[in-house]
Amino acid sequence: MNASRTIAPVTGAATRFLGGAGLLLRGFGMYVRSPKLMLLGVIPALITGALYVALFATLLYFVDDLAGWLTPFADDWSSPWRGLLRVAAGLAVVGVAGLVGVLTFTAVTLVIGDPFYEAISERVEDRLGGTPGAVDVPFWSSLRRSLADSLRLVALSALIGVPLFAAGFIPVVGQTVVPVVGALVGGWFLALELVGAPFYRRGMRLPDRRARLRADRPTALGFGVAVFLCFLIPLGAVLVMPAAVAGAALLARRSLGQAVEES
Repeated sequence: MNASRTIAPVTGAATRFLGGAGLLLRGFGMYVRSPKLMLLGVIPALITGALYVALFATLLYFVDDLAGWLTPFADDWSSPWRGLLRVAAGLAVVGVAGLVGVLTFTAVTLVIGDPFYEAISERVEDRLGGTPGAVDVPFWSSLRRSLADSLRLVALSALIGVPLFAAGFIPVVGQTVVPVVGALVGGWFLALELVGAPFYRRGMRLPDRRARLRADRPTALGFGVAVFLCFLIPLGAVLVMPAAVAGAALLARRSLGQAVEES
């Protein structure tokens, strides 16, 4: 069947939207009931945490040298003032490093976790009967296509996100309409991104998933908006991503007319 002609379920848009959000909840259920999936989901955060602890410990070890390097003008100061300045400089370095660590922890974890999330997605599909129409795509070809599609999504997100950001400064509208539109837009692009792995396993690209999700847009938006709102919570992306990946596998199968119930 042509992707653009996929027939959406004959139910109300609100019901399908809530059903899409329910796919994230089902993803959580599948994730927490499987120790193997939970282990796969935790490993990226553990790797990132160990990496950051090692980097932070190294920084603390060399912080006195860094403070001296940052304040060479204080070399000729009298002892109490030079020491106080360099203690302050050291604390500032540690503080900035901590802030950068907090801000980048999620992004680094998601990058490290990509192969683990791919494994979660595949195992979820295996529990649902396997991947119909699976193709064997070489790793480098898959990576190249995935990066190309991701860059296209980022570009589209920026084209829409920048005007929305500017509109956020409009009185009343910016505090009411814009956040809702932003959540819908962000949710749509998140849904498109998260279903990438199941579609790639079937040899399908970004235009295919866009057409399939568009055929039942309320369901896709319900799932994407639920994930988007969870990601707004500090460290929410790290905690929710494994369940979101599992839910995305369900969304992809539903959009392709394949079984979403465990056999």
